[in-house]
Amino acid sequence: MKVICLHGKGTSGAIFRSQTSSFRAKLPDQSIEFDFVDGPFEGSAAAGVDLFYPPPYFSWWENDTVDDVRAAVARLNEYIATNGPYDAALMFSQGCVLGSSALLFHQEETPHLPAPFKSAIFVCGGPPMRILEELGFHVSAQARERDVASRNALAQQADNSAILTQGSNRWTGLESIDGGLSEEELRREIQCPYRIPIPTVHIYGFKDPRYAAGVHLSAICQPEKRRTYNHEGGHEIPRTLNVNYAIAESVRWALAEGEKCV
Repeated sequence: MKVICLHGKGTSGAIFRSQTSSFRAKLPDQSIEFDFVDGPFEGSAAAGVDLFYPPPYFSWWENDTVDDVRAAVARLNEYIATNGPYDAALMFSQGCVLGSSALLFHQEETPHLPAPFKSAIFVCGGPPMRILEELGFHVSAQARERDVASRNALAQQADNSAILTQGSNRWTGLESIDGGLSEEELRREIQCPYRIPIPTVHIYGFKDPRYAAGVHLSAICQPEKRRTYNHEGGHEIPRTLNVNYAIAESVRWALAEGEKCV
């Protein structure tokens, strides 16, 4: 089986390989080729990343506009056409925006053709809000406000000084904006004319400022084909044994479900 791996903004394929090594090591029973791809734009490191990993650092686009995301999706589709097919996509943060955008555009424009990949594993990701609104999804004002506030909070909680002074205690989520809403209440903040139809896994932590974004991303996927897992941490992939086994099992599920849907 073959899995395309899309890293977060200001990291790289090599960094994502390292970040996922612990749970991938729990998949020895399956023959899986993980293809870690670099974004096309070299730039600065994501908050806190340069403390642990040397450059270069890449992103999938330079400006967060609909046109730039469309161009990134076009590049991704070209890469898949050349190097695929892929049984699944494993994505983190900005990589989730890219992968979910590719699936949304496919569903909107060419639903009669096979999707870019058969299943998707989203880690600490959020939906592409501007893309959703362009495609006719209704995003509530509260969801838009929370999206902006969570990005600002993430930059503060993930930066170098927070890591050096607070360590793992820096992750405090976004309680003032999330308002104690349940996951189902958060999902209802986005009204969907259609949903991503392939099997999906959504991995997020309630201490992540982008926690609600992860729940919102699950809202635009088919309820009967999605699985969620709260790792209870921040904007990261915890390397504890229980989390590693849980994520590995979710990857197995996604690959198996993807094969059923062919």
